[in-house]
Amino acid sequence: MREELREQEAEAYVRGVCFKTGPPERVGVETEWLVQDRRDPRLPVSDDRLIAALAPVAAADALPGGSRLTREPGGQVELSSPPARSLAACVEATAADLAALRDAVDRAGLALVGQGLDPYREPPRVLDHPRYRAMEGFFDREGPWGRVMMRRTASVQVNLDSGDDSDGFSGYRRRWELAHRIGPVLVAAFANSPLRDGRPTGWLSTRQALWTRMDAGRTRHPRHHRDPRVAWSRYALDARVMCVRGADDRDWSAPPGLTFRAWLRGVPGLRTATRADLDYHLGTLFPPVRPRGWLELRMVDAQHGDGWIVPTVLAATLLDDPAACDAALAATEPLCRDREPFPVDEVWRRAARVGLADPDLAKAARVCFAAADGALARHGAPAALRRALAVFAERYPERGRCPAHDQLDALSRA
Repeated sequence: MREELREQEAEAYVRGVCFKTGPPERVGVETEWLVQDRRDPRLPVSDDRLIAALAPVAAADALPGGSRLTREPGGQVELSSPPARSLAACVEATAADLAALRDAVDRAGLALVGQGLDPYREPPRVLDHPRYRAMEGFFDREGPWGRVMMRRTASVQVNLDSGDDSDGFSGYRRRWELAHRIGPVLVAAFANSPLRDGRPTGWLSTRQALWTRMDAGRTRHPRHHRDPRVAWSRYALDARVMCVRGADDRDWSAPPGLTFRAWLRGVPGLRTATRADLDYHLGTLFPPVRPRGWLELRMVDAQHGDGWIVPTVLAATLLDDPAACDAALAATEPLCRDREPFPVDEVWRRAARVGLADPDLAKAARVCFAAADGALARHGAPAALRRALAVFAERYPERGRCPAHDQLDALSRA
């Protein structure tokens, strides 16, 4: 029997479940990968071939570090680490699981490719669950951008604890602010999707450009409020409903324009909304920082090889070290305008289009990398983590570059 959910109850539930407070201790990472034929990246990879390739590592206990393996709508593969008690433990477990995954796909003649956008193929949607049919139909109402995002993009997502209830650097308010402040810096420094259909798009992060063209009520950051829990609960309830769950053989499409708040207030001919519906709705919101009981930083393009380690190290260190936190907040102050505590939309667009050619973003990136390196040294972090951060910093931010430039350079030499 379904229980009716009232609007006030829904707001309180969102505030409680999405910002679970406590000492920030855990780190997780989700790495998405394009899957390409090892001999010719332009060839399509059938779903049957991919399923067969993943079979050796598909069982729940097959990966040594305990990561969860899932497939995305266009055949991308996602590896989600369990939460770890330290940055080093997170990286170690994820690296072991990735090694096992790479070995499995390599034996099948496939390759995991870390790029934010497939530069050649327009894959079909291989997952036929009603969620993805409804999602595609929802985004199709406003253009092709959502379809491209679902089928062709890949990212690195860093997961960090929300923080405690204090007003200091470890408090959830400060961590929420800093996560948004460094967002455009992460977009610019790690931009890695400059090509579509084999040609430059004019953006260093075409993946981020796609997000800016989609439903703003679920892809932009919430309007600022001194309490992030209030800001997020308003954002979540005012976002349009993407799907109304039912039997797997039914159409889950929601009435056009329906917000969750309107659903709570009652819609003729539509069943009442439940807490389970709200939980599902929260999983269909895609802002750059998404609170799910922890903070998901979702703005980083997928990275080549073991490049996923660097944004994981950078984001976790900036949020978890007080001196690094203060340095990052000061460095990103010029990115905020008109008394807003977060960077405005134009800054996010500049980050995606020109990256570290923007002087404010370039300066902020250099400060953030230096602050993270200093924090790692103070805490005696493993040398491999410091080395990964330093090598990336010297190759990219110190030269005003990002991984997308490597793709563009290779194209110009072809």
